[in-house]
Amino acid sequence: MIEGKPLAWFVGVAPGTFVPIYPVWLVGEEPDQHSFVVAFDVLMRDEFQPLTLDHPVDLAARRQYAMVMVRRRLHQPVFRRRVLTAYGSACALCNLRHENLLDAAHIKEDSDGGHPIVPNGVAMRAIHHRAFDGNVLGIRPDYVIEVRQDVLEEADGPTLRFTLQGVHATRLALPRQRAVRPDTDLLEERYERFMAAS
Repeated sequence: MIEGKPLAWFVGVAPGTFVPIYPVWLVGEEPDQHSFVVAFDVLMRDEFQPLTLDHPVDLAARRQYAMVMVRRRLHQPVFRRRVLTAYGSACALCNLRHENLLDAAHIKEDSDGGHPIVPNGVAMRAIHHRAFDGNVLGIRPDYVIEVRQDVLEEADGPTLRFTLQGVHATRLALPRQRAVRPDTDLLEERYERFMAAS
């Protein structure tokens, strides 16, 4: 608190399950109650009104909002539009055509030196995108989709069965124009990462 350094607050939501809230700052002390006052926004740290909670879980029930700063890739809206256009506004894995549920997934991420060009992107519904980023599914350089073996063996209901297990060993739907199809070198690099994580 004296040094003004941020902390992470782990709020218990169930036995053994916590949600991290970060960054937070200690802005006051209540020694008689053996507690501290927590601020959720560095800009409000000096003028913060204490948030009183009977229990930390009460935070989830409060309808309060804080302004936060996020880093956003400025090219993302243009990249998304170009990728979705190339794929006819359909998921390349399952053909879902609800554009508001589709993402433009990077094959090689910006942070790894990837460029925001269509051959570095694939139109995916959000769950496929998360699975791709989390190495739950991979795409081979020959455009065949693979799902991690432990996920294939799992029994968890229709969402898992149809959304993930159902795309295993199928081929990616490709754009008509060859010039905008996924770069096979980038797919190979990404597939090696998927295999290493499996």
